[in-house]
Amino acid sequence: MSQTVRTRFAPSPTGYLHVGGARTALFNWLFARHFGGSFVLRIEDTDAARNTPEARAAIFEGLQWLGLDWEGPENEGDCGPYFQSERTTIYEQWFQKLRSAGRVYEDEGAWRFRFERKQITMTDLVCGEITIDYRDESNTPDMVIRRSDGSFVFHFVNVVDDLTMGITHVIRGEDHLMNTPKHLQLIEAFDETPPKYAHIPLILNGDGSKMSKRDEGAALGDYPKKGFVPEAVVNFLALLGWSPKDDSEIFSADELISKFSLDSVNRAPARFDPNKCQWVNQQHLLKMSPEQFVASCPTEASFEMIASVQEKVSLLSEIPEAVSFYLDPDFPIDPAAIQKVSKAAPYLVELASHFENLADWTCANEAISATATQCQIKPGQLMFPLRVALSGKAGGPDLHTILGILGQTESIRRIRRLTTLLPS
Repeated sequence: MSQTVRTRFAPSPTGYLHVGGARTALFNWLFARHFGGSFVLRIEDTDAARNTPEARAAIFEGLQWLGLDWEGPENEGDCGPYFQSERTTIYEQWFQKLRSAGRVYEDEGAWRFRFERKQITMTDLVCGEITIDYRDESNTPDMVIRRSDGSFVFHFVNVVDDLTMGITHVIRGEDHLMNTPKHLQLIEAFDETPPKYAHIPLILNGDGSKMSKRDEGAALGDYPKKGFVPEAVVNFLALLGWSPKDDSEIFSADELISKFSLDSVNRAPARFDPNKCQWVNQQHLLKMSPEQFVASCPTEASFEMIASVQEKVSLLSEIPEAVSFYLDPDFPIDPAAIQKVSKAAPYLVELASHFENLADWTCANEAISATATQCQIKPGQLMFPLRVALSGKAGGPDLHTILGILGQTESIRRIRRLTTLLPS
C-alpha cells in the first residue's frame, strides 16, 4: 500500500466506553499499525448538553488500558487528541465553500445540503458494493448540515474532519453504513478524494439480541475491575468479527498487528460470549511468567503462594480467594469435601505420624507412599483427604507445592485439625 495509512476513532463523550466502541478503536489501531501508519483519536464533543468530563476520561482510560496509543494534532505531538469543539473556525470555512458553490440553502433557520439527484455507488471493504438512488427526493430529502442555532450536525463535521486530518480509511460500525453515501456526496461537493470505507459487523448478545449498555460485558471499564488483563481483552475483541486464516485464537498485540487485515473481517454480526472472554483471559494468564503473574495480583500473599495458583484461576480477581487458605489457619472446610473423606481419619492419623518423623521435609512424598502401604491403600486414595486437610477444598494447587509452602509443622497441624472433624 503506497499511501500512508491514517485511521481514526471518533467517539462521543456521552457515556462509558462501550465494548463495541473499543472494538472499533482496536480494528482502526490494528489496521494502521499493520501498515506502519497513524491512528488518530478525535473526540466528537459538539453536543455540550450531553458531554461529560467523566465520559471523556473513560475514553482515555479505556484506550490507555488496552494499550491503543493514539496521535493528536501535529503541533501537540502525541498528546492529542483532536476535539471537535475546538474546530468551529474550520467548519465555518468549509461551510462557506458549500455556500459559494450553491450546494446549501436555508430552510426554517436551518441549512440543508442539496443532494445531486443521481445514483451513488460505493465499494465497502467489508460489505461490498452498495448503491443508493438519490433520484427519488421523497425518499432521500436534502440533508440538514447546520441547525437553526448555528451548530453543525454529525454528517458535516465528520466529513470535514476526515478530509482535513488526511484519514485514508474509515473503519466503523455497520450502523453507519447508510451514512456513507451522504458523506460521499459531501466529499464530491468539496471536490476532494474520499477515504476508503469499511463497515464492521455489529456485536450481538449470545441470544442474537442487540447488545445494550446494560448487558454483561458492555462496559469496558468493568473489565479491569473483574480481573481481566488488557492483553486478553484486546485478543478477545479482535475475535469479535475478525478471524485469522487458521484456527489459532490466542495472540499477543504484535501478532494481531502482523495478522490483521480487513479481508478477514466477517460480514455476519459477532456474538459476544462472556465465557469465551474469560477463557481467553485464562490463556493469557498461563502465558505469563511467574514474575508477571505475581506482579499483576491484587493480594499481599507471598510470591510462592500466588504463583502456585497461576494454573487454577481465569481472572486476577479470583486470586485472593484461591490463596486464602494459605493465610487463614482456621480456614473453612467445604462440608461436601468433609463428607467425601468421612472414612479417612485413620489414614490421616498415620500420615501425620509419618510426617512428624521426617527429618527432611522434601521427602514428604515418600511419607505419603509409606503411609499408603501401611494402610493397604493406593497413594491416590490418600491424596484427596490430604488436600482437604491442607486447603479445605477439593481442588487447587499442586499438593507437593502446598506442602512446601505450608511447611512441616503447619501441614501436620492442619491434618490433625481435620481428623477432629471426622468420625473416628
